[in-house]
Amino acid sequence: MNLILLEPHDVAQPGQAILRDQRRLTHLRDVHRARPGDRLSVGCTDGCIGKAELTALEPDHARLSWTSLSEPPPPALPVHLVLALPRPRMLARTLEHVTALGVKRITLLHTKRVEKSYWQSPELRPDKIHQHLVLGLEQSRDTLMPKVTLVKGFRAFLDDHLPTLLTEGRGLVAHPGMADPCPRGISDDTVLFIGPEGGFIDWEVEQLLDAGCQGMHLGPRILRVETAVTALLSRLF
Repeated sequence: MNLILLEPHDVAQPGQAILRDQRRLTHLRDVHRARPGDRLSVGCTDGCIGKAELTALEPDHARLSWTSLSEPPPPALPVHLVLALPRPRMLARTLEHVTALGVKRITLLHTKRVEKSYWQSPELRPDKIHQHLVLGLEQSRDTLMPKVTLVKGFRAFLDDHLPTLLTEGRGLVAHPGMADPCPRGISDDTVLFIGPEGGFIDWEVEQLLDAGCQGMHLGPRILRVETAVTALLSRLF
């Protein structure tokens, strides 16, 4: 936890916050080894960052106070990530990784090779998704909460979502066997499509390319989804 991310229910009054959850209290005691009087990095959700003084650390709560939080969060990546829903354990790690890297728009998509049972996972509950996003923000000293959208049908995605998405930026489809290598160091607004384990099926790739997306590859190696996502974002941006 490189940043204590304050949510609205934490803020008791302007300039003061009370933490009551055991995760953060345990981190303050056992990792930061914090003591009253220490100054810690804090930020308000969707707001600015600064230093706050720890004024109390009790078994059931901690108190923080500050005069101003004025440092802006790090810039977001200019990307909307459209990710075929990974297996639940991989989803948790991937959400944390991409949030830490600065992705602010995420669509989780059903494709042919996504197991239908994945959509029943507790990891897709709003509170669990929120938890993973918070962990990513705390790691990277960020405060801007990503928006996650769930789309359970590929055909519905093609009809209802894809045309609007492609007005946000150029579409790039990461898929083995594409002719072009992944671009490097771009700054354009981009919609990045990444398939499931086993990749998109041919029909899905054809639909995305016919809609105006560009296919690309990362080379001859086949990577796990969480590895591919990190490698693509790092290389692209």
